[in-house]
Amino acid sequence: MPLGTNDMKPTCTSTTLGVGLIAVAFAAPPVWAGGIALYEIGTADVGLASAGYAARAQDASTLFKNPAGMSQLGTPQLQAGLQLLYGDVEFNKDSDGTGPLLRDDSSGGNAIGALPGLSLFYVHPLSEKAAVGFGSLSYFGLAEDFGDDWVGRYYVQKGSLLGMSLMPAASYKVTDWLSIGAGFNAMFGYLDTEVAVRQLTSSDGQMKVKDNTWGFGANAGVLIEPVKGTRIGLTYLSPVDLNFKDKPGFKGLNPAGLGALPLLRNPPKLNLGVTVPQMVMAGVYHELNEKWAIMADVGWQNWKALGKVDVQVDSADAAGLTTKLDYKDTWHGAAGVQFKPNGRWQFSGGLAYDSSAVSDSNRTLSLPMGEAYRFGLGAIYRWKENVDLGFGYEFMWLGDMPVVQESVYRGRVSGSFDNSWFSFLSGNVTWRF
Repeated sequence: MPLGTNDMKPTCTSTTLGVGLIAVAFAAPPVWAGGIALYEIGTADVGLASAGYAARAQDASTLFKNPAGMSQLGTPQLQAGLQLLYGDVEFNKDSDGTGPLLRDDSSGGNAIGALPGLSLFYVHPLSEKAAVGFGSLSYFGLAEDFGDDWVGRYYVQKGSLLGMSLMPAASYKVTDWLSIGAGFNAMFGYLDTEVAVRQLTSSDGQMKVKDNTWGFGANAGVLIEPVKGTRIGLTYLSPVDLNFKDKPGFKGLNPAGLGALPLLRNPPKLNLGVTVPQMVMAGVYHELNEKWAIMADVGWQNWKALGKVDVQVDSADAAGLTTKLDYKDTWHGAAGVQFKPNGRWQFSGGLAYDSSAVSDSNRTLSLPMGEAYRFGLGAIYRWKENVDLGFGYEFMWLGDMPVVQESVYRGRVSGSFDNSWFSFLSGNVTWRF
């Protein structure tokens, strides 16, 4: 960060201090990434903790999870899903939780709370071998709000980073046992972040950056059914680049506390690049008999791609700022079971594990991600011959996530996000035409 060795001194140049203030908000994108890339999209996968994700191909949502599975459905199908996410993520500062630059203020309470979600999928067979479809869903992003006066306000106060995907897709059954499919991912990205600005002789100011943009990617999949009732799937979801741009807005700045800062009176436009990670998932689904089926997945996500955030100051005196987040790629494993006691009901259960994209020493206040354990239960009820009603609940446990951040400008914050967890409650309806 282009600041002097002691940014408390008013002798810092206005341009240097101004660029430093702008850079403060981008030490990490202000979203809670333990849930930023989700398998939970309001479908039956919630009740399976994502087990069978790449291989089940039992409903229209396979359009996103493995588009090759669309050719397995046989009839036109529409699925609509509704989901409520609730997160309990609260920071607790320890005895070394504040440095001399910070007041001993609030820990911020629960930063997540409730967040609703919707998904919609339609698949239409063109022939016995070919099918097309369209989906709308959100699998990336979350929002947090620590409040204006919490102890880590110079790192983050509020933040939202959300992606909504529109996805046309097609599938083709090459042989009786092999299907392929692919889709186009048009993602609308939304960024809104607020961070406190420390002033030398007055109360805090605030900086806000807000923008929306489009990014584009793809998904593709292969589905093999060597014998009836046994499916093996492999699916790939490409990265999506979201290139946000905005001129930061400031309020509450006191010239006596900041000095003459022409850069802040007319701030330059920032270019912030965020990469939605690519993902590979392989899975298997096997029917033991007419009532029981088992399934499993293994997967990989490329979180290293988000480990380097490039911030460009777009002005005559452009400066490039790069923040290295030291992320690592993550691994996923899941196993689940389905049980059909009769022709009306189907029950499911599953568990899953995802490794952490960051070590304890590299965790940040605005990105307190960690390893995640998922436990899901679900049910599907055949209400009519052509209408299914689905319900699912999943509990995701992240446990304790210690974090220490220290900056000459922003001070020291030390503590832990203790006993962190998420709950997902979903309902969906599937029509077959």
